[in-house]
Amino acid sequence: MSGKPKLIYFNGRGRMEPVRWLLVAAGVEFEEVFLDTREQYVKLIKDGSLMFQQLPLVEIDGMKMVQTRAILSYIAGKYNLYGKDLKERAFIDMYVEGITDLMHMIMMFPFSPPEAKEKNLALIMERATHRYFPVFEKTLKQHGQDFLVGNRVSWADVQLIEAILAVEEKIPAVLLGFAQLQAFKTRMSNMPAIKKFLQPGSPRKPPPDDHYVATVLKVLTDEWSPH
Repeated sequence: MSGKPKLIYFNGRGRMEPVRWLLVAAGVEFEEVFLDTREQYVKLIKDGSLMFQQLPLVEIDGMKMVQTRAILSYIAGKYNLYGKDLKERAFIDMYVEGITDLMHMIMMFPFSPPEAKEKNLALIMERATHRYFPVFEKTLKQHGQDFLVGNRVSWADVQLIEAILAVEEKIPAVLLGFAQLQAFKTRMSNMPAIKKFLQPGSPRKPPPDDHYVATVLKVLTDEWSPH
């Protein structure tokens, strides 16, 4: 089955944004269907399109794929962004899992109650600068290469640039003291496909606002987080 991948999710970042990033980095065009009613979501469940009654949903190569990790690993493998052997893949997996942990904090931040936002932002800053970013700073410095694994761009690099930019939106000075990551950010942001993705009018979604949060909660109703 040919045709562009179809991404079915809310009109916002959430768990679909890393899928958009990875497809863009692979040079793959895609279509999007945005959910904004409870009825659309229920219909997908009744149609059997959502294996675990969870979003995101990506239709690709004749499959209806769910579970973000499965979707991303399929795309990474299909488009040669998943290392050259099992050892490289293991490192990519480790890096991706770490970045995903940080991005989960970013993704859930808009759903925080107002009284918790300051505390949660401080936690994001602490984790980014003391737990996650130092790992990538050290990796890039030690092997002296432009990318995290195998000296070529991989899924891990794509997720890292997404995370850096997402954290910077909330904490602009977060990369102070991370010279390797500053250079990495410049390199990745200047790759033609990613540079285009960062321009206005691209499929990249803006930071989530109150409307996005309200839409997610309305569609999922008793489901609190945008799985």
